[in-house]
Amino acid sequence: MTHPRPPEPEVPDVLAPARLGPVTLRNRVVKAATYEGLSRRSLVTDALVDFHAAHAAGGVGMTTVAYCAVAPEGRTDRRQILWRPEALPGLRRLTDAVHAEGAAVSAQIGHAGPVANPKSNGLPALAPGRFFHATTTSVTHRATRSDLARIVRAHGRGASMAIEAGFDAVEVHLGHNYLASSFLSPRINRRTDEYGGSLANRARLARDILRAVRDAVGDRIAILAKLNMDDGVPGGFWLDEAIPVAQWLEQDGTVDALELTAGSSLLNPMYLFKGDAPLREFAAAMPQPVKLGVQLFGKHKLHAYPYRDAYLLEDARQIRAAVDLPLVLLGGITDRASMDLAMREGFQFVAMARALLREPDLLHRIAKDPATPSLCVHCNKCMTATYGGTHCVLAPDALRNTDRGAQA
Repeated sequence: MTHPRPPEPEVPDVLAPARLGPVTLRNRVVKAATYEGLSRRSLVTDALVDFHAAHAAGGVGMTTVAYCAVAPEGRTDRRQILWRPEALPGLRRLTDAVHAEGAAVSAQIGHAGPVANPKSNGLPALAPGRFFHATTTSVTHRATRSDLARIVRAHGRGASMAIEAGFDAVEVHLGHNYLASSFLSPRINRRTDEYGGSLANRARLARDILRAVRDAVGDRIAILAKLNMDDGVPGGFWLDEAIPVAQWLEQDGTVDALELTAGSSLLNPMYLFKGDAPLREFAAAMPQPVKLGVQLFGKHKLHAYPYRDAYLLEDARQIRAAVDLPLVLLGGITDRASMDLAMREGFQFVAMARALLREPDLLHRIAKDPATPSLCVHCNKCMTATYGGTHCVLAPDALRNTDRGAQA
């Protein structure tokens, strides 16, 4: 006697509305956080508003503002948005503009830790211990327990201010060896106190931060966390530890979704950005003596990795198999085929970045013709354009207006 096979689970339509925590998005496509380089004096500019309004008009379900620091020393550049009352009017203008185009908007919040620029900020960069950062040619300070408690509280305050500013979600940065990620990394974190040693200790800061955010906002907005799966360096944080951390965050009930990422802004920044490593453009954008260092040693530090669509899927499957949380697949999502692949693999959302820098209206065109290809060539030269406003160098007028970017 044969038994009928159970029905296959229905694959979501990536372009249909979907629920993310308490928020309903018009589709399952998120504009991933890409540092825009368009804030000034840690405040929103007209150009930053225009940048996100353009992505909203292009059809994404939600756009992500990057990067909003919770503390002055937690910025990678002094121009970055800093959560404080003076920033709220500009942020409200931004969220209103995005909502007017029918999209939701998320604020990426966090503390850059050892990735912060102490020379630009005029404040020491904090890390688990002393660590040399080649890009800023500086050494970090060891974060004290008091520092960490202050930063945890600051995440909660930042999330509360995000509600005041009209955001629909916050994305807590747990990746790229920013502060929480640097504590997760056994290569960077050599502490012997309650924040070092075992994975449970190294994950303490990340869990405390998310608990503070959840306690601050409850279910009023969605909470995402951007979690590294792999630092991309020997001895760093890797999948075998990312899996239990994801499970702990699910058990804690502090996140509505995880966005899965990879790479170390300290030690291997190109690991996330598969494709070319534009050494000449990086050198041109850097001040001396970093410029000379890139010219002499860049090929040993800035590695090029082969590009393929959905290139983080293989690792992300390991997290997908271990948790029931909604997951956002990032990395090489450029067309309808890669989006549908993510849906079939059990991911609830996809995140796009470089493809939308090249074509802000790509999603509208995909909706009209599912066979529409992306024009992004993965040259990564957009990474070197942040100092004048992040944009695709092949379409410099698509999202860029540096005259307006100078306005506060």
